[in-house]
Amino acid sequence: MNRHMSVAGMDIPDEEEKGVVLMPSGYASWLEDVKGRVRTTQFRAARAANSEVIRLYWSIGHDILERQEKLGWGAQVVKRLAEDLHTEFPDQQGWSPRNLQYMRALAEAWKGDPEFVPQVVAQMPGGHVRLLLDRLSTLEDREWYAQQAVTDGWSRAVLAYQIDTKLKDRINVAQSNFAVTLDSPDSELAQEMMKDPYVFEHVALTTPLVEHDVEEALMDRLQDTLMELGRGMTFVGRQVRFTVDGVDRWVDLIFFNVEQLRYVVVELKVQDFEPDFVGQLGTYVAIVDDVLRRPAIHAPTVGLLLCTGKRESTVRYALASSAAPIAVARWQGLPEDARAVLPQAEELEAIVQEELAHQAALREAGAE
Repeated sequence: MNRHMSVAGMDIPDEEEKGVVLMPSGYASWLEDVKGRVRTTQFRAARAANSEVIRLYWSIGHDILERQEKLGWGAQVVKRLAEDLHTEFPDQQGWSPRNLQYMRALAEAWKGDPEFVPQVVAQMPGGHVRLLLDRLSTLEDREWYAQQAVTDGWSRAVLAYQIDTKLKDRINVAQSNFAVTLDSPDSELAQEMMKDPYVFEHVALTTPLVEHDVEEALMDRLQDTLMELGRGMTFVGRQVRFTVDGVDRWVDLIFFNVEQLRYVVVELKVQDFEPDFVGQLGTYVAIVDDVLRRPAIHAPTVGLLLCTGKRESTVRYALASSAAPIAVARWQGLPEDARAVLPQAEELEAIVQEELAHQAALREAGAE
């Protein structure tokens, strides 16, 4: 006998007849919600475990540092401790003399009590923390890059890149007229998006380039471009055509910042700044603001003019004459000397293996 079930007035063969299990309406969305909660809990558990591991490392490093400074213990103690800990915990990674020296450096960088560790640093994997110790010399810089890395979810390779290209020194320093063309606090928010210079590592300047070549390179590595432009940027279009009074106007690049809900019009110039560039970009900003922007939802459109060089006084005078909100910054491909210090393929592979070992250690710590 065939059995049927009724859904919305229709007879549908039941699961035994069709060979499938029919779930009630709303099950799929509920399942996605449950999976999301599971992932969130897993992340929180891993982060909590990571925090405990970092604090353990600090406490061991603090003990080593204190005994060497106050009791005169020598370097051989570190080697012996590594051997003894490895014997006691043979299945755990991270007890090498080199790692113990990093624990000592961690305690030396953040002196105090066990609550010394900024919450943001405690959320970072050990490899990230070692980068902060190796490549930065001040507490202020270490904590700034740590905050950015956690907020934006940087991998270790991205953190290394941002340190090597001096992101902290470049952010929020581009010349602009936002203070007089936008209301507060919108002007401050727009300024926070801007850097000077922008460093597009994937655009080499070893051969003469034209603007078309630069745009091609930026779009070929869109993910890298978006990372350099900053958090929350999404790509809208390249060489976007707008027809005004029967004349086609072509906008180089349009992005949208999903955090500030505003369009960002980017104009590229493979030459030094000239005042008439501001007038051209101002026209494009006005067009995008009129055609694409929805005033009830979106913040005012802003423009970003990228040049290979600029004179600050000339830029200041040009911006003062424009009613459109515009920032002017330099851009460059990563110089060879800077490119050389970025992680190579072999180093990236080592980083991956190290992070896998670190995650395994976190799981063991959580199990205990």
